[in-house]
Amino acid sequence: MRREHESEAKLETSLSQPPNGISPTFCVAMLKNGSTIKVEGKTEEFLQTIKDSDFAWVNVQVENLEEEGRKIASTLGFNVSIVQELVSQRFSGYDDHTTELGLLLPAVRVRELDVEINKLIILMKSNLIVTIHGEHVTRLVKFARYAVIFFKKVPKNLDDIDKISLVLIRILDENNERNFDGIRSIQEQGEEISKYLIQPSAPRQELGSDIYKMKHALISYLEALWATLDVVHYMRYGDAELVTDDPIILQKIGMLSTDLTRQISISEQMSTVLASGLEVLQSIYNNQLTILNNKMSMIAVWMGVLGAAFIVPNTIATIFGTSIAEHINWQIQLIIIILSTLFSGLFAYWLFKKKGLIPKVE
Repeated sequence: MRREHESEAKLETSLSQPPNGISPTFCVAMLKNGSTIKVEGKTEEFLQTIKDSDFAWVNVQVENLEEEGRKIASTLGFNVSIVQELVSQRFSGYDDHTTELGLLLPAVRVRELDVEINKLIILMKSNLIVTIHGEHVTRLVKFARYAVIFFKKVPKNLDDIDKISLVLIRILDENNERNFDGIRSIQEQGEEISKYLIQPSAPRQELGSDIYKMKHALISYLEALWATLDVVHYMRYGDAELVTDDPIILQKIGMLSTDLTRQISISEQMSTVLASGLEVLQSIYNNQLTILNNKMSMIAVWMGVLGAAFIVPNTIATIFGTSIAEHINWQIQLIIIILSTLFSGLFAYWLFKKKGLIPKVE
């Protein structure tokens, strides 16, 4: 399992650079003459392609989302205030300027129990959709391999808003699917942790730390899913001017909402299972503490028995240290000391047991 995660991390790292010659900044467009093209390069180089297109999608990878995002928005004819408003949000955002629409979505990347939530900005207007993200968001670069084919499948007789809405839904679906991969990673780590729960010799301190990390990962993952669901809910009725009101296309948005709700339900079930695991761990700690207390009580009782057993012979030995011992043979003295030790020990044991001070051995 660790090898799988390492290979996944290497894949993510490699995709942060242009993979197989694919640039993370590109433009996919359906031209007015009916042909579909994909152009790679700088944002300003796409302007003529966008002008000649029926509808287009521009994807841009940046290092600084706020500063570079504003420049890209300005270059492509968007109001820069949309980017500023979206970047200021924590996980999700929805900014409708009637002729322009801005969305902020979380792009989740899970490596073992480390949940990294990146920001994905989506800008829309008439026949153009723009996605802006950091270098760790590689999912759209992967999708770009099939974007040209997808654009060809968009019916040409649809309105511009319907076409761009279909592209938006496909991008949202791709982002959601990659986000959903996170729960698989968390589940795999949960399986590893559950193996240690049934091992009495497992290090409890380390196990407790792992369970806390898993709980934190689940909470972060759930926050991202709820944030995505909020954005999808804004769109599901097609209230915005730039979102289609076609009932068939809106059903696709409803399907996105259903998928998100299902994933949230799965994550909450995992949270419930995790809570049960914490209860099991607490029971283990309590049992171990009870066993330790019993052992300490047993030691204390036997120390008391031994102390009582030696009090009497010690007193007798003190007496024999006086002139009285001159009239008693040393063999008799030894027998008296041994018998007094034995009887005083047995008496102390009987007394402790009668008083219920000796714990039961389990």
